[in-house]
Amino acid sequence: MDEVKPLRGRPRSEAAEQAILEGAVRLLEEGVPLADIGIERIARAAGVGKATIYRRWPGKEELFVAAIRRVEPEEPPLAGTSVREDLVALLEAQRRWGLARRSSALLHNVHAQIKSHPRLWAAYRATVIEPRRRTALDVIRRGQADGEIRADLDADFLNDLFAGPMLVRTVLRPEGDLPDDFATRIVDALLAGLRPAQ
Repeated sequence: MDEVKPLRGRPRSEAAEQAILEGAVRLLEEGVPLADIGIERIARAAGVGKATIYRRWPGKEELFVAAIRRVEPEEPPLAGTSVREDLVALLEAQRRWGLARRSSALLHNVHAQIKSHPRLWAAYRATVIEPRRRTALDVIRRGQADGEIRADLDADFLNDLFAGPMLVRTVLRPEGDLPDDFATRIVDALLAGLRPAQ
């Protein structure tokens, strides 16, 4: 009976990708400014060639976003059965991001630098912020269609209402309290005022 040889390529590819992301994170953890980290430096830190990186990411901005996402809290799975529960889950993820940003020197350092790098900020917006926003808008529109949220208000405006208090505490007032029940309190207070009139 012939010996079955393990498939090659994919595991090695995944190992290279992990090494690249870990190399980028390691440089960021060492406090190297984003402006000083080029593809060649990341390749050296990861022990791979530059071509290996370019096969996976078109530039260092996209690679940085992947590395940052690696150390940020994961997005929550949404059950899709309750608009209230999904909104709470989305805001709870934002709260955990705020807590992580406070406790992680790496996240604090990187997020402080992102906006001074327009291409990196654009990549982060496109691959992290906008997908989160679209998910929230989908939940809100589902709530409007199901009659749980007033349908006469713009979904984008409603999303700002839900996200606003959490963003104030996580970004504008980073010293503000982020209690465990904060997401629930925001959602319940807003839903009480946004239910359609009977």
